[in-house]
Amino acid sequence: MSTTQKLAQNTLVQIIGKVIATIFGLAALLMMTRYLGAEQFGWYTTVISYLGFAGIIIDFGMIPVTASMLNETKFNKEHLFQNLLGFRFVSALLFFLIIPTIPLFVPFFGNYPQEVKTAILFTSISFFAITMNQIFVGYHQTKLQMHIQAIGEVIGRLFLMVGVFLLILGNATFLPFMWVVAGASIVYTLISYGVTRTQTNVRFRFDAPIMKAIFTKMWPIAIAILCNVIYLKGDILLLAKFHTQTDVGIYGAAYRVLDILTQLAMMIVGIFLPLLAFHWTRNNKDFFKKYLQQAFDALMIFILPAIVGIIVIADDIVAFFGNEEFIASATPLRILAIGLFGIYLGAVFGHTAVAINKQRATLWIYASNAIITLIGYLIFIPPFGMKGAAWMTVFSELYAGILLFLAIWYYSKTRLNFITFLKAIIATAVMGITLTFCTSLNIVALIIIGTGVYGGVLYAIGGINKTTIKQMLSIKKQQ
Repeated sequence: MSTTQKLAQNTLVQIIGKVIATIFGLAALLMMTRYLGAEQFGWYTTVISYLGFAGIIIDFGMIPVTASMLNETKFNKEHLFQNLLGFRFVSALLFFLIIPTIPLFVPFFGNYPQEVKTAILFTSISFFAITMNQIFVGYHQTKLQMHIQAIGEVIGRLFLMVGVFLLILGNATFLPFMWVVAGASIVYTLISYGVTRTQTNVRFRFDAPIMKAIFTKMWPIAIAILCNVIYLKGDILLLAKFHTQTDVGIYGAAYRVLDILTQLAMMIVGIFLPLLAFHWTRNNKDFFKKYLQQAFDALMIFILPAIVGIIVIADDIVAFFGNEEFIASATPLRILAIGLFGIYLGAVFGHTAVAINKQRATLWIYASNAIITLIGYLIFIPPFGMKGAAWMTVFSELYAGILLFLAIWYYSKTRLNFITFLKAIIATAVMGITLTFCTSLNIVALIIIGTGVYGGVLYAIGGINKTTIKQMLSIKKQQ
């Protein structure tokens, strides 16, 4: 089977898996928002944001580091995998033994409800599982076996959906919902672990030369991620400090919708990263450009209509997910949707920086972004609340995405074409205009109409290549 066919099948499987997992996740989110209400959903958002803040710090870019290093030829792949796993376990264990206890003692978190502090303690188990799963995901990315990740995520989300449903039937309080959230992540990680065990020897190794190479590859990414966490999670944490948990819940509901689209960006780019690293290290510049172009086109084709669609039907999206308490979420949702363009640019070119070993050269982008955005949060969140947080978040995402694009353009000397991008803009404009005349319809009808119009126009003007579609649907092996 050709690499293109494997890539296409991985993409197709991941998209199908992501769609199913998203449906389960949205069902769970829908039930939780309606059952918990704005204030307690604010508790949930605060817990997830605090631990997400911690999780991003300890992330160290382990998925791209694993995928990239396992496609290099310097070390024995099994030994390298075992060292990556050992490093991940020790660092995550130490980190998650300390971070969850901070809100109990630090005055900054004094206004957090006791339920939030308690939930942070045990929900940290969920984030420990997620950090361990990063190594398994990176391993399967290198083998183009992303169906394993898709299956694990679907089962984890199914566990979450069923668990939330049963808790609602039992009139449960807030904390049991957080146990279910933790359980879903653990289930996903155990599936990844079980499958990986059948393919390689899953154990810890601590070899000094390999550990040094891991650290050398990782530290610029780790610092970049440390800067990222300020503008990715700082808005919600500061909103929780200066405003009510109800405001956090309203803002968080909008954020959760966009989180799904952000995860999809990382999923798609994760498929391309091993190929980018493989061809760059072997000086196959034509293939490198080919896959970078495909990654860019794929993300732009998806995100442009999503941005416009969210802006046009934000009221319907909010009404679908929540009760009357969440109507105000439509405003931050529209604002935050603009930032998705920057997130998707950053996903493509941030991962490409790892593939071409330019993490250090792009570090200034993340550092300057963190400083500017933190200052902006402190200036605008206290007086303007959700709107101040949302607009500064949009600024930070566009700032990072555009500068990363320019940096990769400069360092890789790869010149992408924007024909497909421009055609996607045209199709998106037609879709947006069409939707503005259909706002009286329900959300399902709007999504169907929007998807049909966008896809039809894009296909008609050649934005989607017919040959590529046929190859993506082909499952025949090359002789």
